[in-house]
Amino acid sequence: MKSKSNPSQAKIFAVPHIKVLAVNEAEVLDPVCNTPEALCRVWRETVAAEPLFDPEKEVFAAFFLNRKNRLKAYQIVTIGTLGSALVHPREVFRPAIAQAAAGVIAAHNHPSGDPSPSSADIQVTRQLREAARVLGIDLIDHVIVGDSRLHCGPGHYSFREAGLI
Repeated sequence: MKSKSNPSQAKIFAVPHIKVLAVNEAEVLDPVCNTPEALCRVWRETVAAEPLFDPEKEVFAAFFLNRKNRLKAYQIVTIGTLGSALVHPREVFRPAIAQAAAGVIAAHNHPSGDPSPSSADIQVTRQLREAARVLGIDLIDHVIVGDSRLHCGPGHYSFREAGLI
C-alpha cells in the first residue's frame, strides 16, 4: 500500500550544505620559505606590496606551505593599530585547512621597526603552536618583521630561531 505524504509533516530541520573552496586571486611563485630571511623577502614582495598594507599599523599575515616548504598562498589575517593586532588561531588556520597546507608561517610587522617580541606576541605564538599541534599542521615559524635600518640586528625576530617553536 502506497502512503501519501502529509504536507503537515514538513521538514523540521534544514541543515545547510557547506562547501569550502580555496580561491587564489593571483598566482604566487613558489619560493622556498625555509629561513626567516626568505620569509622577510616574501613579506616585502607580497604583504608589504598590497594596497591595503599600512606600515604604520601592525599587519598579521599567514603563509601556507606545502611539504617541501614551498609557498602555496598567503593571507592577511588582520590589520591592527600602531601597537597591536588582534589575532586568533581560528583566523590563521581556517585558510590553512582550505589550502591543504602542510605548514604555516605566521608573520607580522612592528611599525616601530623594532622586531623584539612583546608579551602579547609570545602569548599568540603559544596559542598558534597549540592549535597547530591539535590540527596536525606544522607551525614552522612566527616571524616579526622590523626594519634593520632603524634598529641594530637583522631586522626580524624568529620564534623558531629563539627556540620558542
